[in-house]
Amino acid sequence: MKKAFLVFIIALLPLFVSAQQLHFGYFSYKAAFAAMPEYATVQSNLADLRAKYEAETKRSEDEFNQDYQEFLEGQKDFAPSILKKRQNELLELMEKNIAFKEESQRLLQQAQDEAYAPLKNKLNQILQIIGKDKGYAFILNTDEDAVPYIDPSMGDDINTIVQGSLK
Repeated sequence: MKKAFLVFIIALLPLFVSAQQLHFGYFSYKAAFAAMPEYATVQSNLADLRAKYEAETKRSEDEFNQDYQEFLEGQKDFAPSILKKRQNELLELMEKNIAFKEESQRLLQQAQDEAYAPLKNKLNQILQIIGKDKGYAFILNTDEDAVPYIDPSMGDDINTIVQGSLK
């Protein structure tokens, strides 16, 4: 959606330029985001949370592996009904482990989104202030090859201005 909007703006740019001289800013959102002082704290907190989920996942996998090993060692001695019961227990444990892994990934993504939201809001507010102060028609994000060419006579690289405003 963002790329489609960007392509639309770039396609209409010649029409605007002929009516008046547009001036815009461009910068790397990722670089500015990573330069925020709060970013390191958020990254550390998320790494701690990720490590806790990974430790629990490993513990669950180790428990499953141990139970499975015991099953393999004793399966020839089990009565058919006990064998079936143990197979079902292993299957249930495996399904629980998979469900936990999926849920932990969802919860980590949710925690990341919630942790980054204030930083994104702060950066977007700074961009609005810079855009108004400099009289820009718009500010482009140059990440992920979104803008392969920018005429430097029409736009300003505002990376240093943005990063300076974040401190």
